Amino acid sequence: MIPRLCEKNANAQVTQSASSAKIPEKPGFHRRFGFALVITAWLGVLISPVASKAYTPEGPAVQKLVNAGIKYLENYDKKIEFDGERILVAYAHFKVEHDDQAPLVRAGVAAAEKIAALASSGRLREHGGNYDAAIAVIFLASINAEKYRSQLETLQQYLFKVQKGNGTFTYNHEDQGDVSQTQYALLAIWTLDRSGIALDYAKVAKTIGWILRVQDPTGGWPYRTVDPGVGKGLVSQKGLSSSMALAGASSVLIAGDALRLWGDTSNDDDPGITGLPKAIKIYKEDANQGRRNRIKLSKEPIFRSIKGMEAWRSKNGFVKTGTLGWFYYYLYTMERYESFVEIANGRPKDSSPAWYNQGVEELMKRQDASGGWVEQSYSQPHVKTSFAILFLIRSTQKAIFTPAAGGSIGGYGIPDNAAKTKLVNGKAVEDRPAQAVSAMLDLLDGEDGEIDVRSMAEAMKLPNDPKARSTQLDRLERMVRGSRQWQARRVAAIVLGKSGEMRSVPSLIYALSDPDKSVRRYARDGLRMISRKFEGFEMSDDPDYAELTKAQDSWRDWYRSMDPGYVFLDTDL
Repeated sequence: MIPRLCEKNANAQVTQSASSAKIPEKPGFHRRFGFALVITAWLGVLISPVASKAYTPEGPAVQKLVNAGIKYLENYDKKIEFDGERILVAYAHFKVEHDDQAPLVRAGVAAAEKIAALASSGRLREHGGNYDAAIAVIFLASINAEKYRSQLETLQQYLFKVQKGNGTFTYNHEDQGDVSQTQYALLAIWTLDRSGIALDYAKVAKTIGWILRVQDPTGGWPYRTVDPGVGKGLVSQKGLSSSMALAGASSVLIAGDALRLWGDTSNDDDPGITGLPKAIKIYKEDANQGRRNRIKLSKEPIFRSIKGMEAWRSKNGFVKTGTLGWFYYYLYTMERYESFVEIANGRPKDSSPAWYNQGVEELMKRQDASGGWVEQSYSQPHVKTSFAILFLIRSTQKAIFTPAAGGSIGGYGIPDNAAKTKLVNGKAVEDRPAQAVSAMLDLLDGEDGEIDVRSMAEAMKLPNDPKARSTQLDRLERMVRGSRQWQARRVAAIVLGKSGEMRSVPSLIYALSDPDKSVRRYARDGLRMISRKFEGFEMSDDPDYAELTKAQDSWRDWYRSMDPGYVFLDTDL
């Protein structure tokens, strides 16, 4: 990870109150996975501002927590019982490392494909099937929505098949509504919508109606609900909790965004893709627009519901310390709610809100020396650690501001046939020959987001004209040495390695120490290809400092044997 922003000083204050928790009578999937939150009281510490720091997902303090958490997941040697948990771990790893070939991610893909196959035959497990299907959708779409379109369509059919008549999602053998399961089913449906999968939006609207009906008159939500029926007034619900208040409010906002009740947030002013200048938009036809437009629904009931929840929230406070067994689920749900309420209200992205700073500081206290979050609670350490990482990196905010539908990393953005991409009137248009690299280099010269590294790199063919080739090599060498975004450095490392140009060797040697593991591997493999030393200098995929330094020194010695007068500015001066 590359720390880019420093923390700033701010003020915050903490007030502590008594806490209690209620454990569910029936054990189930939720005891391990942590998705199905049990009824918890509002335990805790009120969040109000004094003496804290302002953290950001890219800042060094947060990156330190995240990197240690990723290492913990990579070294986790205990049995993971459920496929849904395996996918959750893979999803957290991929959202940080963006490496679809990492062992954890490949294991997650296999588990998600298995879940899709089970969903097709109607054999998903009784108590966790809805959670398994939802996390499989979210994960596969984050890898590549086009590649896994068949599995996503199968999972979409499953979700709408198991939806109850009143709009909720719950255990297959029950009819009582479940706020937690509904939240995750809707997050999957929202993801499918963003991925261009055909949806029945009347069923989405039906779920909105159910969520609004089962809100407590005081503004909160419970885990399991009483549905008063259509056209009836709200009734008192039992077992309200902070986490379920967030889950209920998130659900109605997620569904509202899927229906575009506050506009097209997927193509907002921020294109959300690393490498795209801010003025550029990615345009892709919305295959679901016609179906969505058939649903006539006002956003006002949703905003009234959120206003009521905020009133409940201000009275009850949110947890910071105490005995809350689902603390990590709670944090992850809070990040989701805050991200969706931000766009629903048309507010600009806040990179360091007070609730995030408080969560970061709490996670600092709770992180184990192993790098994970392992304290005793109802969910397993790998689940807690995954939730903590997803909170820290602001995973929902990143997903919201990533353009919809496409075949890139993340399932969004630059399409797979990036060979044909060019810029026309500020938009990415797919009709440029593969040989024209300049337009794609323009796409890479930008800020943070998601780009399909492999298809972009494969599409780039350096020109034969010596002057044009030299100019583009210059740009690629600057990119691999100095770009702030990992996608650009990865593409540059791949293309330089394929170029066969001896002049690129010093830049690739420099890239061996890149913070991004994939850049290091691409640089190593490129050096082996250019030098025809296919065994290289024994640098592993994940070298420690000593191994990396030795490899760089060996490659420098080799290059000096080819060009004795060459001076490596980063070491020789």
